[in-house]
Amino acid sequence: MHKRGLTATFLLAGLLLAGCGAGNESQSDSGSAGAPAVGEAGKMADQAGRAAPEQAAPNQGKDATAQAPDLRVDQRSIIYTGSITLRVDDVTSAAAQVTGIAAASGGFVGGDERHSGDGSSTANITLRVPADKFTSAVDQIAKLGTEEARGIDTEDVTEQVVDLDARISVQKARVDSGKRLLAEAKSLEDLVMLEREVATRESDLAALEGKKRRLSDLTSLSTITVVLLDPAAAAVEPKEEPPGFLAGLAGGWKALMASLGVLLTILGALLPWIIAISLPAWAVMHLLRRYRRRNAPALVAPPAETPASNP
Repeated sequence: MHKRGLTATFLLAGLLLAGCGAGNESQSDSGSAGAPAVGEAGKMADQAGRAAPEQAAPNQGKDATAQAPDLRVDQRSIIYTGSITLRVDDVTSAAAQVTGIAAASGGFVGGDERHSGDGSSTANITLRVPADKFTSAVDQIAKLGTEEARGIDTEDVTEQVVDLDARISVQKARVDSGKRLLAEAKSLEDLVMLEREVATRESDLAALEGKKRRLSDLTSLSTITVVLLDPAAAAVEPKEEPPGFLAGLAGGWKALMASLGVLLTILGALLPWIIAISLPAWAVMHLLRRYRRRNAPALVAPPAETPASNP
């Protein structure tokens, strides 16, 4: 009997403890369910700001190995820029052949400037050709005449392209999350705030996509500047500026001469007006002075005082 009493006591105590725990949990659940929603607009904006990185990060983490950029030499983003100067017998014929090389390479003429006179002719043609045809196009152009100068520059922008791609992906996710929250807006205040936020994010995305298009254009189409000279034309020599102090001195002297030229031009334009206005003004002032001198009253000297005589 004593053992049965202890067992019943323990069972009763366990049931009481379980009931108390269940009551506490139900109270906490009902309290959280009935809590009022405070600052929905601020919470929605914060969610919109955090949703994009949280959505982009898992995808980037899962596919980091699969989506790693291919940075081999043939897969890098490189901007090619070249210039070549040729001495040719006929500038017009050579210019036509240059434009034909650009068209055959899948490119086009970006600029064409020609000069003739004093018994000589020159042409300055800018070509835009696909990057993979850059070297072959330069070699074909070099065969049209006697090559006098050539320059080729390259700029590797692979890191910029990869960075822009990542930023564009994150910004697109931010725009999408903002649009989802905008569709769930329940008040006018939330609607206005979220519309402003979405517009800002779309503007930032458009700017990033514009930079990407610009880089894509520069990397997909290379620029070749072709200078054609006939046998009588003077050679085009690049101007080399002295480095350091001399370069600064030369630049300052050129700026001074340019400023003096502007001042002299202005003075030359104003000088006829100054003469036309100043001469009549001087004549009028001279006549006024003479008139005032003639009509000025004569100054009468006061009588001298005689000393008083002593009686």
